[in-house]
Amino acid sequence: MTPNEPSRPGAADPALPPGTAAEPGRGTALALDPPEPPGADGAEVEDGLPDLSEDAELDGALESVLLVVDSPIAEEQLAGVLGQPVKRVTRALHRLAAHYTERGSGIDLRRIGDGWRFYTRDRFAPLVEKLLLDGQRAKLTRAALETLAVIAYRQPVTRARVAAVRGVNVDGVIRTLVARGLIAETGTDSDTGGILYRTTELFLERLGLSSLGDLPPIAPLLPEVDAIDDV
Repeated sequence: MTPNEPSRPGAADPALPPGTAAEPGRGTALALDPPEPPGADGAEVEDGLPDLSEDAELDGALESVLLVVDSPIAEEQLAGVLGQPVKRVTRALHRLAAHYTERGSGIDLRRIGDGWRFYTRDRFAPLVEKLLLDGQRAKLTRAALETLAVIAYRQPVTRARVAAVRGVNVDGVIRTLVARGLIAETGTDSDTGGILYRTTELFLERLGLSSLGDLPPIAPLLPEVDAIDDV
């Protein structure tokens, strides 16, 4: 093509940068950048769940889940909840456990049996015991009394079923009642694997009862307790 020869419609202009094309009568059109994939900004993916492609995000997700479990949870179950490969979740758990140990954290992440759970660091046990044991001199709170009533009338029972009746998390209350010697572990539930709890002799002694048969009728004290059988 000579310097004075007009360009043909649709012909590529060698002077244009890559990724552009000349359109007749409209000048140069720039190619658009491809859209970013969902979650590329590290925030959320399309289904509303966090993007766990980065190790830091995965670690945070594991901490959140482990914080609310009331018994050791298996790596396979964690992988299913987080939608991640089991091997990646296993590596992250070992990484977190090593991190807590290296920094001298009061939180200890341990693998017990076939699952993982948070525990308090052994060297701080005297302080934890001091908090719990000193509380024995205080009166039971309403939450503790309600929890104790559910266990007394439906024992042996898991904390999950107690929580279903009360409509709130009862982990802290259960720990307090165990520390005071009013309830104790008595095996695991065959269906769910959850720890079962029962009242102790100290419970009867404190209430002035000779046996559980001396407990008053359930209806006036805990009208919604029958819902526990449906959980």
